[in-house]
Amino acid sequence: MRKLLFCVPMMILCLLATACGNTETTTTPEDAREAYRTMAGCTMEAVVSCRQEDGLDWEARLRCDYVPDGTIIVEVLEPESIAGIRATVSETDWTLEYEDLCLNAGTISAEEISPALCLPRLMNALRDGWLLEENEETWQEIPCLRLSMDQSGTQGGKIVSTVWLSQEAGTPVRGEVAVDGETILTAEFTSFAFCDTVEETLPEDG
Repeated sequence: MRKLLFCVPMMILCLLATACGNTETTTTPEDAREAYRTMAGCTMEAVVSCRQEDGLDWEARLRCDYVPDGTIIVEVLEPESIAGIRATVSETDWTLEYEDLCLNAGTISAEEISPALCLPRLMNALRDGWLLEENEETWQEIPCLRLSMDQSGTQGGKIVSTVWLSQEAGTPVRGEVAVDGETILTAEFTSFAFCDTVEETLPEDG
């Protein structure tokens, strides 16, 4: 299990750096994933939770501007005490910024598990992950297509990302990242839109 590091505000930067629309109905995994494979990008907000090695949960509301094969921006919106922390992610490395502080978080590997990379990882899973399982499941009264995808790298440890996509809109409702069968990160999506659309794409409950 990768180590979680802490610092405030630099400790918060380290925590983020280390382990821890379309409205057409889509019903098949290939149809659902095709929108993500061909999109120009997307913008999303989600409450991301991280299970730490001490058994406590860390939680924050994040906004992510995702561009496939481009620069990705992840920003902390809540809690207020750390709002404004931003991660800038490229294909090979990333930096964390807070006011005048800037932390080079180093290179990115396929095994990188961190709160800051949770939302990009889920998008990468939808685009490129190896499909392990799919089924229909209702999450918080929203009919969903549940997809589990293998994202294991070369350094050992089985990494599986699971995404619940709304059957109505094809957009994410919930996501999980598990390592060796243990869920490390969860994301509850509060908004999502493809960059080539302007309307909100998450369905209302009920």
